[in-house]
Amino acid sequence: MNFTSFSQLRAACLDLPAGHSVSSAAVAQREAALTKPPRSLGRLEDVVAWLAHWQGHAPPRLDTVEILVFAGNHGIARRGVSAYPAEVTGQMVANFAAGGAAINQLARTAGAVLRVMPLSLDRPTADFTEAPALSEGEFLEAVAAGYAAVSSHCDLVCLGEMGIANTTAAAAIAAALFGGGGARWAGRGTGIDEESLARKRAAIDSALARHAAVLRDPLAAAAALGGRELAAILGATLATRHKDIPVLLDGFVCTAAAAPLAKLRADTLAHALAGHVSAESGHRMLLDELGLRPLLDLDMRLGEASGAAVAVLILRAALACHTGMATFAEAGVSDKPTAAAAAPKVG
Repeated sequence: MNFTSFSQLRAACLDLPAGHSVSSAAVAQREAALTKPPRSLGRLEDVVAWLAHWQGHAPPRLDTVEILVFAGNHGIARRGVSAYPAEVTGQMVANFAAGGAAINQLARTAGAVLRVMPLSLDRPTADFTEAPALSEGEFLEAVAAGYAAVSSHCDLVCLGEMGIANTTAAAAIAAALFGGGGARWAGRGTGIDEESLARKRAAIDSALARHAAVLRDPLAAAAALGGRELAAILGATLATRHKDIPVLLDGFVCTAAAAPLAKLRADTLAHALAGHVSAESGHRMLLDELGLRPLLDLDMRLGEASGAAVAVLILRAALACHTGMATFAEAGVSDKPTAAAAAPKVG
C-alpha cells in the first residue's frame, strides 16, 4: 500500500479489523478441558488465545514466523550521541547477511525466517535539531516499505531494527508523545559515557523545542524526530493488523516506532505483544504508557529483534501445551476436586 499524505495514512490507521473472538473463545474452551488446574499455566494460556484471536485460527499456528529487521542511518549521530560511528549500521547489515549476528542465531533457534531490509543507508536522516528528520514524502515512503514487507501468509511477525543513534530518535518520539524531555527518556543506548548522555539529552530537548508546532500530530512527530527504520516498523505494525497477523515488538526503539499508532487509536496495538522489556531505561516506562506487559525481562538491550526472537520460544511452548495436552476425558482423569479440597478455608 502506498500512502500519499499524512491524512491518507491516518485514515488507514483508524480503519482496523477487530480480530476473531470465536477463535479465542474456542481456545479458552479447550484450555478449560485440559489436564491441569484452571489457569495453572498462567500467561501461556493467554498468549495462545491472543494468537488465535488475531490469526482467526483455533488452534492457532506458528508454522511460518518471520523476523523483519529494518536498518536506517541518522543525521543526529554526528552530534556524538552514540558510542559507535554511523558506518556501523551498514557493517552490521553485512554481518546479518553473513549470518554472524546474534539475531541470526536466535532466528534459527526460534524456527523463524530472518529478513533484513536496509533503507537508504547512503541517505541519513537530517539532524533533527536543525530540520525535520524526514520530510512527509520520505516518511511515507519508509512507512510504505515497512507495510509492503509483511507477507500475508505469515502466522507471526517479529519486528526489530538496526541504526546507530536510533535510541536518540526513539527517546525523542517517546518524549513528544508522552511528555518529559531528554532527562526522562534518554538512556545509555550502546553504552555511552556521561558526556555523551548529556549531549543526547540536550539534542532531544533542542528537537522538541524546534518541532513543537507539529508534535500534537503523532505522525508528524514521528517524521520530525524519527528515522526510516522507525517509520518502516510503524508501517509493518499497521500491515500486520490489517492482514490478521499477530506481532511481537522488540525493545525500546521498536516500541517507540509503533507508539504513534496507539496515540491515533488506543486499541491499535491490541494485536501486538512486547517480546521483552529492554534494559534501556525508557523502555519500561514506554510499555507502561502503552499498557503492554512484556513476556520476558532478561536485561537485554541489543535490538535486532533479539528479544522478540527469544519470546517466540515462549509462544511455541504455550502452543505445544495447548495442542499436545490431553483433556480430562481423553486421559481418564477426574476433573472434579475432592470435597475436602473444594471446601473453603476457614480462618
